[in-house]
Amino acid sequence: MSRRTTTKKVRKAAALDLDTVRVGIYVRRSTDDEHQPFSKEAQFTRLDAYVASQPGWTIVKRFEDDASGANTDRPGLQKAMRWAKSGMIDVLLVYRVDRFSRNLRDTVTLLDELDDAGVAFRSATEPFDTSTPMGRMLVQMLSMFAQFERDVIIDRVTAGLERKAAKGQWKGGRRPYGYLVDPKTHVLYPNEAEEGIVKLIFNLYTRDRIGSHTIANLLNERGHRTSTGGPWSFKQVTNILANRVYVGEINFREVTVENAHPAIIDAAQFDQANHILDERGESLGHRAASGSDYIATGRIPCPKCGKPMVGTRANGKTKTYRYYTCWNITRYGKAKCDMARLNADAVDKALTDAIASFYSSQHILIRDAVEAARRHYASSHETVAAELKTVQADLTNVTAKIDKYLDAFEADKFDPDDEDVKARLLQHRTKQRQLRDRKAQLEAQLTAEPTMPDAATLTEVNDHITEILDAGNHNQRKALVEALVMTIKVLGPDRIVPVFRVPQPVNAEAEGPETGLPVLTPRVRALSTLVGQVGFEPTT
Repeated sequence: MSRRTTTKKVRKAAALDLDTVRVGIYVRRSTDDEHQPFSKEAQFTRLDAYVASQPGWTIVKRFEDDASGANTDRPGLQKAMRWAKSGMIDVLLVYRVDRFSRNLRDTVTLLDELDDAGVAFRSATEPFDTSTPMGRMLVQMLSMFAQFERDVIIDRVTAGLERKAAKGQWKGGRRPYGYLVDPKTHVLYPNEAEEGIVKLIFNLYTRDRIGSHTIANLLNERGHRTSTGGPWSFKQVTNILANRVYVGEINFREVTVENAHPAIIDAAQFDQANHILDERGESLGHRAASGSDYIATGRIPCPKCGKPMVGTRANGKTKTYRYYTCWNITRYGKAKCDMARLNADAVDKALTDAIASFYSSQHILIRDAVEAARRHYASSHETVAAELKTVQADLTNVTAKIDKYLDAFEADKFDPDDEDVKARLLQHRTKQRQLRDRKAQLEAQLTAEPTMPDAATLTEVNDHITEILDAGNHNQRKALVEALVMTIKVLGPDRIVPVFRVPQPVNAEAEGPETGLPVLTPRVRALSTLVGQVGFEPTT
C-alpha cells in the first residue's frame, strides 16, 4: 500500500475524532417517488438535527438535486464529489442510501472514490460504518435493495402506461400540442386554439414545401407560441410532423391503437409530410439568401441520395473551378454517394437564362398556375379560417392580459417603473401587434382570390427580373432565385429542370438600399407552389 493511500485511510479513520468535523450534506428529491415522500425540506430538517446531535460536527456545504437516482449524472452529486476529492469536507452525510444512489454499481464506485479521498460516508437513518468491511457490505446490500425497488417501480409504471395506451388513453406527461386530455377518460381531444396551427404546419410543409426552419420563423413572426408559451424552433416543427398522434394513433413500445382519438391530420397528408422529411434529412442547405456566389444553393437536391448539393471549389494552376457537390460527398466521401458534381458556372448561367425567359415566353404555364392557385385557395379556405380563429382567440387573451396591467396601474397596485413589469408589458404588446398583423393578413387572404396577371403586369415583372440579373449583386440574384425557384431537378449530367413559382409583382416603392435596384418583397405571395417546368441543357 502506497504512503498516499495509507495517509488517506488514516485521515478517514481519524475524521470523526477531530475537534471540528466538516460535514457536507447531500439530499435528492426523486422524480419517481409517489407523492415525493422524501422532500428536500424534510431531508434537510432531519440531517440538520442529526449533525446537531454529533459533537464537533459542522455543516460546511449543502448539495441537492431534483433527479432520478438511476445514474450519477446529477449536478449536486458531482459537486459534492468534487468537494470531497478536494479535501474540503470530512464527512458526506445523506438521509438514506437510496438518496445517494439507486444503482449498486454506482454506489460501489462512489464509495471507492470517497474512500480514496479519505472522506467518510454516513446515513442519518441507517447504522453502518463504511470504514469497516461489515459496514461496506451493509451499504452494498442497502444499495442492492434500492436498485431492486427502483426496477420494480419502473416495471409497474411501464405496465401501467402500456395498459393506458392499449385503451387508447394518453399515457401521461406533457400533452401533445393541438390536443387536450379529458380528465375523466384520459383520452385526447382537439384543442380549438391550437389545432389550426397544426394544420397550418402540415400544409406549409406538404403543400407549399416550406422548410421547418422557415415554418418556425413564420409562426414566431405571427405571434404564435408553443404550449409552454415559448417560441417555435425547427425541431418542434419536425416533431409535430413526425408524431402519429395527429392521425389519431396512440403508440407506446409495442402497443399501437388506431382511431384512439379524433385526428387533426389525415393519413395521406401525414405520409406525404414524412416522405418529405425522409428526403430532406437534416434539411441542410435550405438557407435564406446570403452573400454566397452560389445562387442555386439550397435549391438542388441530389438525385441519388436527396441531400442538398452545396457550393464547392477546386483550385487549379491558373484558376478556381466552382461546383455544386452533394453534401454527403463533402462530409463522408464517395462511399456515401457517388453523384457527379455539377459545373456551377454552367448551372448558374442556365438558371438565370431560364428565369429571364420564363415570364416572357411561358404565359400558358402561368395561366395554368393561376388555375391551380384558385383550387388551392378553395381547398385552403378552411385551414385559413381555422388559423384566423386561433389568432382571434390568442389576440383576445393577450389583450385581456394588457388590460389587467392597465387596471392594476390605475389602481396603484404596482410600480410603473418596475423593470420586470415593463418587460412583461412590452412582451404582451409585441405579441398583440404581431397577432393583429397576422389577423389582417388572414382576413385579406380569405377575400383575395388569385387572378391571372395581365400582359402589362407580366412585362413589368419580367423587366424587374432582367434588371436584377443584369446589374444586381450576388445577394440580389440569390434572393431572386430563392423567391422564384422552388427546386431544381437534375435529370442528367447535362440537363437540369427548374420548377418555378409565380410571384406577385412588387410596387414601385420597393427599391434596393445600395444600388437603387428594385428587389423582391420578403413576403412574396406565390400564386402557386409548383407552377410548371422549364427544361434546358447547360453548356459545359
